[in-house]
Amino acid sequence: MTDVVETITDTEEIAAAMESRAATYGLLARLFRREVDQPLLDELKTMRFPLNTGNRDVDEGYRLMAGYLSTTWENTLTELAADYLRTFLGHGIDGHSAAYPYESVYTSERRLLMQDARGEILALFRANGLEKDPSFKDAEDHIALELEFMQLMALRCAEALRASNDEEALALVRSQATFMEDHLMNWAPLFTIEMLKFAKTDFYRGLSHVAQGFLTEDQKVLEEMVQEQ
Repeated sequence: MTDVVETITDTEEIAAAMESRAATYGLLARLFRREVDQPLLDELKTMRFPLNTGNRDVDEGYRLMAGYLSTTWENTLTELAADYLRTFLGHGIDGHSAAYPYESVYTSERRLLMQDARGEILALFRANGLEKDPSFKDAEDHIALELEFMQLMALRCAEALRASNDEEALALVRSQATFMEDHLMNWAPLFTIEMLKFAKTDFYRGLSHVAQGFLTEDQKVLEEMVQEQ
């Protein structure tokens, strides 16, 4: 009886951890997808950011974001919208005028959009029964969509665990680990560094640190889970 209880508890703990990961991926995806609006700003201002996560990037990012959110004013949304535009859209026509949030920019020789990475991501989405929301006009290799892919895979893994489908859960963990290595960590570190070059607010500078630190730690978690099987 004890062994059964321990097994159920372990499974539930892993499923809950998957859902926690999914929540973080979902928040990061939203922050990269479009500018902060009033409902999101209100939500962010109620969040309590941890002081010591064990990752220096995440800790620095939370410190910067929390500091910014503690001093909001009547023009905060305008200020954030301007910084979003400056950081991710820029004002030039070459691939060096902003931290463009597309994998193709960082994995193609001439830093162009709609290159091989976009086709690979599109095929991967379709293979997993996913389609981009038609209202989102950016390419499939946008950072927000790649983060949402990880969010959905983590949620599917939690569902598989609770359904006692261990083989499916393991396949989903491996899928996430492969996607992390082949895609996100193949360009996100460069992308987040470039964010620091263009962002002026501590909010988006903090987001850069949080994203990089979280992805680094999550890659370790996934690698350990794969190795333990």
